[in-house]
Amino acid sequence: MKKQAFAAVVLGALLALGGCASSLTGDVYSREDARAPQTVRQGTVESVRLVQIEGTKTVIGPAAGAAIGGVAGSTVGGGRGSTIAAIVGALAGGVAGAAAEEGITRTQGVEITVNEDGGYTRAYVQEAVDGVNFAPGDRVRIMTVNGNSRVVK
Repeated sequence: MKKQAFAAVVLGALLALGGCASSLTGDVYSREDARAPQTVRQGTVESVRLVQIEGTKTVIGPAAGAAIGGVAGSTVGGGRGSTIAAIVGALAGGVAGAAAEEGITRTQGVEITVNEDGGYTRAYVQEAVDGVNFAPGDRVRIMTVNGNSRVVK
């Protein structure tokens, strides 16, 4: 019973931490970026396309998966068979946990190519937000703070 409770706690922690991923939208600032001076450039959107922003790849997913897989595997058989099953379960769980973390944190993005008023053409990728659409010809501002840029209307 304790093994199942431990597995449930680890799984819950993995799912909760999936919601802790940083936002990549144009309207969310980190604590470090708040109140810092920003460089503002203006330009015209040349093109827009949807892209995928890959998910995070930390030790959390594989570790949680390995813990759950090891606990689940240890319940199979008895003695030496239980130990082998725990090892196999931990290995498989680690691989599955890594894939789950990346999949849970993957997000839809938008690549916005902007002809800046200074003569440069640059592409910016940020998380897509419902209700915030960019189209060729839109006038936009490019806000840059601490090396991070975002495109806003």
